[in-house]
Amino acid sequence: MRAWHVDRPGPVGSGHPLVSRETPVPDPGPGELLLRVLACGVCRTDLHVTEGDLPVHRPGVTPGHEVVGVVEAVGSGDVSGFAVGDRAGAAWLRSTDGKCRYCIRGAENLCPSSTYTGWDADGGYAEYMTVPAAYAHRLPAGYSDTELAPLLCAGIIGYRALKRASLPEGGRLGVYGFGGSAHLASQVALAQGATLHVMTRGARARELARSLGASFVGGPADMPPEPLDSAILFAPVGDLVLPALFQERQVRSVTSNTREDAREFLAFAQSHRLSVTVHQYALDAADRALDDLKAGRFDGAAVLVP
Repeated sequence: MRAWHVDRPGPVGSGHPLVSRETPVPDPGPGELLLRVLACGVCRTDLHVTEGDLPVHRPGVTPGHEVVGVVEAVGSGDVSGFAVGDRAGAAWLRSTDGKCRYCIRGAENLCPSSTYTGWDADGGYAEYMTVPAAYAHRLPAGYSDTELAPLLCAGIIGYRALKRASLPEGGRLGVYGFGGSAHLASQVALAQGATLHVMTRGARARELARSLGASFVGGPADMPPEPLDSAILFAPVGDLVLPALFQERQVRSVTSNTREDAREFLAFAQSHRLSVTVHQYALDAADRALDDLKAGRFDGAAVLVP
C-alpha cells in the first residue's frame, strides 16, 4: 500500500520531512479493525508531528487521525459493534488504560497512558490502517466521506472547547480564528441559540463566517460590538489571548477529547446537518496539503483521498 512517513521531522515545504513509499498492509491485532481509508482530514496536529513540534513517539510514523474508512478485516477478540463492510471512523485518541484516576472519573483524555493515532501508531495518510474497535466511531448518515473526516478531530475538539466555554443559554460567543475546528463549533453554538462574533484574519474565512450566520465578522484585532459572555481562541496566535480574555474571563484549556465527546458531537451532527467546508487533495499530495495548511491558503479543512 501507499503510505506517507515522517522520516526526518522538519519544516514542510523546504525540508521535505514526509516521504511516500510502498509498505505492507497492516494486520489487525486482537480487538482491532483494519480500515481501508476512504478519506483522511489534514489537522494542524499532523503538522506538529511532521515538523517535530511534538516529540517523536514512533519513528517513521504515518500521520493522520481524522480517518473515515470501511472495515476490511477484524482481529481476534472483542470487536463489538463492527463487521466487515461497515463504515467506521478513527480519531486522535487511540487507547487509554481505563483504570487510572482520570479514566475512572470520565476524563480519559488526561490518561497518562493514553496513545494517539498518527503519533504513537500509524494513521490515515495511507491506503490502510488499523484502529482498536473500542476507540472506533460510528458515523452519522447524510455526509460524504470527505465531509465526515474533519468531524473526527476538528469537529470533536471544537465541540469540547464549546462545552468548556460555559456559554450561557442565548449567550454571546466570540471566536478568534475561523478554520476547520472553529467553523464547525460555531455552527453548534448557533444551533443552540448563541449570537456569534468572529474575529479572524483571512478574507475567505471571514466570508465563510458570514455565510454561516455570524452577527459580526472582523479582523483579529477588532473589538466585537457588544460584550461577550465567552470566547474561544482557535487561532495559534499568542497576541490574541489578551483581547479574548478581556472582561474578567476565566482561562480554560482543552486537551484532546474523550470518546463521550465524540459520541455527543457525532450524534449532534446526525440530528443537525452541519455545513462542512472541505478542500480535497489526492493522497499523493499530502505534503502540499500540509504546506497549504501552514500557509493558511484555504478556509475550512483539507481532506486527503486515496
